[in-house]
Amino acid sequence: MLNYDLSPFYRSTVGFDRLLSMLDKVAGGEPNAPTYPPYNIERTSENAYRITLAVAGFGENELTVETRDSTLTVRGSKETGVKDDAKREVLYQGIAARAFERRFQLADHVVVTGASSENGLLHIDLVREVPEAQKPRTIAINKGGRTIEAVKAPTAQAA
Repeated sequence: MLNYDLSPFYRSTVGFDRLLSMLDKVAGGEPNAPTYPPYNIERTSENAYRITLAVAGFGENELTVETRDSTLTVRGSKETGVKDDAKREVLYQGIAARAFERRFQLADHVVVTGASSENGLLHIDLVREVPEAQKPRTIAINKGGRTIEAVKAPTAQAA
């Protein structure tokens, strides 16, 4: 029996509407796909999502969240504190403090509604806002094959 690993499909999409277009991209594999920082993508309601990135050691002023052309980009860059680094000697560095850039492809009509940082986690909230013209609508069915009378335009009155 064949097993398919679908996790690459969920790595960089939010909204999952562009799955077929992503198949071509993922089919070739992503040999140099970034793995830092680790993140989760959650569906919080029918039209809401949350991306959570583990950004321990980064302050709010060292993180940037930007959207452009249906792409969400999260960047982090550590500011080096020269005054503190001269006094310390790091014996082992297990906490990564390197700069990063992570991109997520957003589905149609998905917009970022907010971002917050707490306890070393960056939370980015997204919502799918479908325009009224594209929402499903109910069409009334007439009884007995009758048609609704057309509304007549007002006639010009003679003065």
